[in-house]
Amino acid sequence: MNHLKNLFQRSTQLPMQITEAIKTDLIVHKRAMRLMGNRFEISVVDRDITSAEVHIDSAVAEISRIEKLLTTFSDDSQTNEINRNAGIQPVKVDREVFDLIARSIRISDLTQGAFDITYGSIDKSLWNFDLNMKQLPDAETARKAVRLINYKNVILNAENTTVFLKEKGMRIGFGGIGKGYAAERAKMVLKERGVQSGVVNASGDLTAWGLQPKGEKWTVGIANPDSSHEIFSYMAISDMSVATSGNYEKFVMIDGKKYSHTIDPRTGLPVTGIKSVTVITTNAEIADAMATPVTIMGIHTALDMINQMKNIEAVIIDDNNKLYTSNNIHFK
Repeated sequence: MNHLKNLFQRSTQLPMQITEAIKTDLIVHKRAMRLMGNRFEISVVDRDITSAEVHIDSAVAEISRIEKLLTTFSDDSQTNEINRNAGIQPVKVDREVFDLIARSIRISDLTQGAFDITYGSIDKSLWNFDLNMKQLPDAETARKAVRLINYKNVILNAENTTVFLKEKGMRIGFGGIGKGYAAERAKMVLKERGVQSGVVNASGDLTAWGLQPKGEKWTVGIANPDSSHEIFSYMAISDMSVATSGNYEKFVMIDGKKYSHTIDPRTGLPVTGIKSVTVITTNAEIADAMATPVTIMGIHTALDMINQMKNIEAVIIDDNNKLYTSNNIHFK
């Protein structure tokens, strides 16, 4: 991915900001809102605020539609219908949901199970990551808690578009891929409406296309994992997507050691050793889905995998603030 070379620069600017360049007849129109349990910000470049608002309305409608399909907080969602019938019978779903699950399983294969949508089977009471959490569960308890996490027990029937979870108690969830999928779909809707430039930012997982009003690329900042109000680095992007996973937003300190809220589905224990992972690629869904497994797989295994893939790069910061990058990333 040669066009990713030298994208990054060190900086002290504010984190995850999209800079705006204003031209007299072409401006950036923004709207922020809460969707899918996260803060979304949609930006479009347009000459007319009225048409820009209509465009943004269409993107919001698309994200809301996807939320209804994928949420686990609504009894009538297709996700919950699948979960209710775990170990009982297959459930017919929309082709869109079926295809998203199929892509999720392919990512699980690629990451050797580090990404797994059946993570919903975890008993979250064991890992509440609040001030009351004074110790980790022992290894045996953790292993028992994740016994139902196994993407290989998701049985798909492409002809009938049915999904069957083999074991009773299994649950799927789209927390690791849903935001990116929604951002990608919102971008597609906006482009179909003729929006030639914009950004869909799904709580830090974002996709940007086109250019700012003065012809510049969009500037994206990556938060400093030691101080989320500062920026570690920034890059100029167009027609790319970025996702960051870090241990600086939700964690617990036990015996002086920091444990991230990211759980390894293979062991049931929190991941340690990595502060932050940023994935840069051409698709928001893939960027979102790959950020967490890179964290779980560990630095060298993950970078070896990334370096064998096309059109995807990664930046990793470990607990000692040492920087690791995939082959085509070079800091200025």
